[in-house]
Amino acid sequence: MFFLFKFFKKKPKVYSKIENHIYGIITELLKVSSTDINCDELGGKYYLSNEEQHFKVTILGNDNVIRLTNTRDSVAEKYDKLFVEDVLKAVKEEKHHRMELVYDSITNSIEKMAERLHNTLIESNEQNSELGNQIVRHLETTKHVKNKKVNLN
Repeated sequence: MFFLFKFFKKKPKVYSKIENHIYGIITELLKVSSTDINCDELGGKYYLSNEEQHFKVTILGNDNVIRLTNTRDSVAEKYDKLFVEDVLKAVKEEKHHRMELVYDSITNSIEKMAERLHNTLIESNEQNSELGNQIVRHLETTKHVKNKKVNLN
């Protein structure tokens, strides 16, 4: 019975030395906010670009190829499918995280605008109400004056 549990236990992911190095480079790039993430999900292509560090990564998910480019070299290699899937998972998670931040920022801006508009409308309604009350009072006093007859005798 103990053997069955050992057999079904998931083995830890073991990358080669170069895969560990590449995975480290890519995850460090993803941590930097100045790294742009672009993708063509239908084509399975993902692009990381950091102009400050003059570094680009192209991941061709369908072909399991990763290309690293800096100012001096460009190296493209085909890697194990599971390794490329793990790299893509990290890229997609960061892209999703950034999209959530943008979404939250837009939502907060919209909520603040709606609150300001609401407050402006309340103030405007209060001012209109006060103006309306003044007009009604003026009309009532005018009505009383017209109804009084002037006696000239």
